[in-house]
Formats: sequence, structure tokens, C-alpha cells
Amino acid sequence: MTALRWGHRAAQQREATISRADDFKTLFSNIAIDNEDTIALRYGEVTRACNLQFRDTDSRTANSLQVGSYGRWTGIRGISDLDMLYIMPSGKWDTYKNNPYKLLRDTADAIQARYTTTEVYVDTLVVVCKYKNFKVEVQPVFEDADGYWYPYTKNGGCYRLTKPREEINATRTVDADKNGNLRRLCKMTRAWKNKHGVAMNGLVIDTLAHNFLLTTTDFDKTTFSTCGQMMRDFLEYLSNQPKQERYHALGSGQHVKVHKRFEGKAKKGLELADKALAAGEEAKANNRWRKLFGNGYPLSDRTEVKKAYITGASYTATNTEEFIEDMFPVDIRYSLRLECEVKQNGFRTILLRAMRGVGMKRLNVYRSKSLKFYITNENIKGIYHVYWKVLNRGLEAIRLDKIRGQIEPDSGSKTKNERSDFRGEHVVDCYAVQDGVVVAKDRIHVPIVDESES
Repeated sequence: MTALRWGHRAAQQREATISRADDFKTLFSNIAIDNEDTIALRYGEVTRACNLQFRDTDSRTANSLQVGSYGRWTGIRGISDLDMLYIMPSGKWDTYKNNPYKLLRDTADAIQARYTTTEVYVDTLVVVCKYKNFKVEVQPVFEDADGYWYPYTKNGGCYRLTKPREEINATRTVDADKNGNLRRLCKMTRAWKNKHGVAMNGLVIDTLAHNFLLTTTDFDKTTFSTCGQMMRDFLEYLSNQPKQERYHALGSGQHVKVHKRFEGKAKKGLELADKALAAGEEAKANNRWRKLFGNGYPLSDRTEVKKAYITGASYTATNTEEFIEDMFPVDIRYSLRLECEVKQNGFRTILLRAMRGVGMKRLNVYRSKSLKFYITNENIKGIYHVYWKVLNRGLEAIRLDKIRGQIEPDSGSKTKNERSDFRGEHVVDCYAVQDGVVVAKDRIHVPIVDESES
């Protein structure tokens, strides 16, 4: 009987492992790049325009190279730009060697002449071609044995070296050595950073994922069944990174700059991953993974819609929550920080996040207070538009049927005014949308209680 019980338990565990592996397969399917046709079309247009200008051929693929996350095959849904190199004929070097801006200007003019309705402009070291919700950044380069020399127009102008083929080759090699797990880890990390507003550069992500997998053999032969553990261990690795301004990129060894620290958010992500792993194969585990990765992770088939009960009475509320990824592509590349000003006549005004920053882990907000949410810090380059989402949680929100959660555009002040009307956990999200893409986001929690509960 004992052997039979152990055999039955082992069978259940195998079935559970398969189920979780299938959930991660679904995650990768849901976050897969969904605009490849658009990317191929625009890439072909830009390449053709450059070939007609510099080589008198109309090829849509020759003499160009897709780089960045798309070129390394580590990108996910929501990718909002394509980085590409156009490899110049070596015979043109004498024309442009002393005038890098002219190379960019002639490239931009060639593209604009062929595609007159496209917005095209020069930006420091690339030519930007803007389309709806998408752009191509093309970098004309000269190739030699060291790599590719690209134009840089600041401080009088010069040419600098880049080595994207080495980065692509390193990604391909280590991914093959690790049974496909490098690219899986890079994609999961992008899902996490888009969900939690982590302003990590794509090359930083790929470099650190590469470095992490070289420190362990735990994931050399595994596939989807250990993706959760792999992501958990990587978040721990990220949270323990020393403070530094740059890393040596995978393959090329060139410097890649860290624009915003990520260790704190990685530590919070680690806590979410630990909770998800602790839930095992229970239905609630799926909700916990969704908190880490977003809605790309599937709900469990066993997830039930539960009613909230207050003093024996049953209440249900209309689920009115909206999700930003259903409205815009999400590709987080900048940081944004929210603050909440809490005030009431006759009382001292407090800043919610600032007070937490001086040692108060949880600062309760009492009812009937005025709340002003505003952006206190951001590093977004260029014009952007703000959207807000206010979500009410808890039994009172359900009883009053005031879940809210709709996404609304900002009035122009980049602030959101609310009142603390009833008890519960209230969540405010702020989204920065640039050229039709969410490029930064932040969230702040406001726990509201009665004064009698303090």
C-alpha cells in the first residue's frame, strides 16, 4: 500500500510539473512579438532606400543588419523600435570620414526622398524613422576587422566602434549551451520589467542574464518546467548586484550604461517569485505569477470567482478594471516616480512615499482626507502623455460596487486628485505614453483605515 501511495504521489507531481510547464509555454506564446510583419516591412523600406542611394540596387535586405533585442531574438510583445545598421560601401569612407553628420544627413535625406510621408530626422548617432506606435533607428556604419564604425555628432563629431555581431553570436552560443534558457530568461525578465516599470536597458538585461547562467549549471538541460525557479534565482542575482554605472556587454565586452538602478525592484520581484513557488500547483499560484509577469501568464483552469462576505451578507461588484497593455504597446525604457500628498484642513500635510522612506514601512491614511497624486521624478526624453488608473480593493469597494480601475487620460496638469472615502487598499497607477507606446509607469498603494482602527 505504501508503494502504491508513493507511486500515486509521484504521478501527481509529474502531472503538476507538466501543468506548470504548459503555463510557462502559454506565457511565452502570449508575450511573443506580434508585429513582425510591420518590422519586416519597415526594415525593407529603409534598407532599400539606403541601397538605392549608396549602391544603386533596390535590395530590401542586403548590406543591413538587425541588432538590439530583435536582432538577438530576446525581445517580446510591445517592441516599439528596430535598431538596424546599414553597412556603407568602403569606397564612401573618404567622403564622410571627416564629417559624420553629413553621413547621417545624407542617409536621412535618402529615406525621406523615397518615403515622403514618413517622419525622418537625425538624432546624434542614428537616423530615426517614425511610424505609428513604431520607429526604426538606422545607423549607417563602416565595417573593418575591428567591427562597425558609427557616426557620433556631439563635441565636434567623430566615429566610434560597435560590435553587435559579437553580442548576437554570444547570445546564440550560450542559448544553445543552456538548452534555450538564455532567451527564455531574457524574455521573462522583459515581461517583469514591463509589468513593474523597471527602466532596464535591453542589452543590460541580456548581459546580466548571460552572466547569471554562466554561474550555474542548474539550467543547462532543463526546459519550461524550471522557468519559475530560474526567474526566481535570477531576481536574487539582480537584487545582489553591486552598484555600478556600467557593465561589459555579452560577447563584445563593450561598455553598456546602467541608466537606473534595479536592485530594489528585483528584491520585490524575488518576494513575488518566492510566494508563487511556495504555492506550488495550487490555483492561486497562477495569480501570483501574474503579479510578477503580468496578464501574459495564464489564469488557472481551477480559478474560481469568489464573493466577498461582510457580516454574513454576500456582495458582488462589477469588474470594471482596464489594463494598459490592451490599449497601448508597453516597452518600459524610462523611470517615473509617483508621490501622494495627503492633507486635511487643520492637519499637517504629509507625503506618503517620503514618510515611508524615513522608516515607516506602512503609513495608513485615514478616511475623509484629500489626496493629490503627482509625478515627483522622471527621466523621459521628449514629449509624453499621462494616463491614470485608480483601483479600489477590499470588502468595502465590493460592497459599494466601486472597484473602478478605468484608465483615463490626464487633464494636462500631470496630477490626480482623489478623496479617501472608504476603507481598503487603494492603488493608483500612472503611465507615460510616448508616440503611442507606454515608456514609463509607476504605482503607489494607499491603505485607508478608520481613525478608530489606528
